[in-house]
Formats: sequence, structure tokens, C-alpha cells
Amino acid sequence: MKVNCDKEGIRIASQIIGDGGIVIFPTDTVYGIGCNPYNKTSVEKIYKIKSRNIIKSLPVLTYSKETAKKIVQFDNITEKIADKFWPGPLTIILKVKDEKIKESLNLKDKIAIRVPNHQCILELLKKCNFLIGTSANISGNLSHTNPKNCLKEIKGYDVFVDDGIISSKGESTVIEIENEEIKIIREGSLSKEEILQI
Repeated sequence: MKVNCDKEGIRIASQIIGDGGIVIFPTDTVYGIGCNPYNKTSVEKIYKIKSRNIIKSLPVLTYSKETAKKIVQFDNITEKIADKFWPGPLTIILKVKDEKIKESLNLKDKIAIRVPNHQCILELLKKCNFLIGTSANISGNLSHTNPKNCLKEIKGYDVFVDDGIISSKGESTVIEIENEEIKIIREGSLSKEEILQI
């Protein structure tokens, strides 16, 4: 099913997520694919759809830093970074404190989390709180900003929230703080220099 990125489309998508469904949605970087991260069966479907190696953990999207605090621990540095760059194209790897999500996502002690800067997905996250938020592509292939290309490649989802072509500088930058130093895990649309300016 394909829906528009409007009130009705978001209502349908949130209902499908609540029922364990798989949703493709726009973000500020690329089209993402996700589900309720607490639903282990749905999480397994994401791995199958993407042909993703099960040892690669899945990132999570949320609505705000305050919501993120329900499942992760911030320190002073990551608090400052989140305040400056969220919502935005920055994924932060943080210590997970929610045992249920740790179990459903098969995590050791850390999770990659982000607040995207896109009104449509933020409205959906207001209803869901948390979503798996990995790129909607087959693992190893290029991620998609054009919904037509995404629709051609990805099969097995339940609803596609279409918001047209995304204007983006690329995927999110992924960072982790180790010994109070910023470590770039994946270079994306935010440079290390921009992050270090906090």
C-alpha cells in the first residue's frame, strides 16, 4: 500500500506499525525502512527484506532527546552534541538502558539513535515514539532519495509513505564518544569539523 505524507497517511502508517507491519518512510537524508523496534518478528523481517547480516545492529529513530533518554544514557558531551545537531543528520551511538529493546534488537550494550529533521517522519514518531530507521535498500546497494527507485528495489513491506524526492546531502554521520573524544564511525552529510565546533 502507498500513502501520502499527510495526516491520514501517517494515521494508517502508525496503525500498521502498531500491528507489527513494515513501513517505508521519508527522512531528511534518505528513504528509510522501519518497524516497531520492540517487535522481534518485525525486526527479523527488516533483516530479510534488506538481506542484511544479522550481526549488524539496526539504528533507531525517535522524536526528541527527551524521548531518547527513555532508552539511552547521555553524558555531557553527547548532550551538547544532541542539542546542537538534533533534529538532523547525526546518528549517535549511546549506551542502551532499556532491557526490552536490548533483547528485541539483540544488542550488547549500545544502540545507534537519531532524531531526523523531517516533518513527516517526526509526526509519525510522535505516534510511535521509536522506529527502526535503516535505509530502505538492499544491503550494499546505494540508498534512495527517489521513491520510484526505492519502490523498484524493495519488496515485502506493508506501507510506503511517499513524500516525493528528498533533497539531501547524503546519509547521516554516525559518531561515538570514546574517552571524551568524538570518533567518526561513518562519514555522512555532517563533517567532523562541524561536529567539533560545539
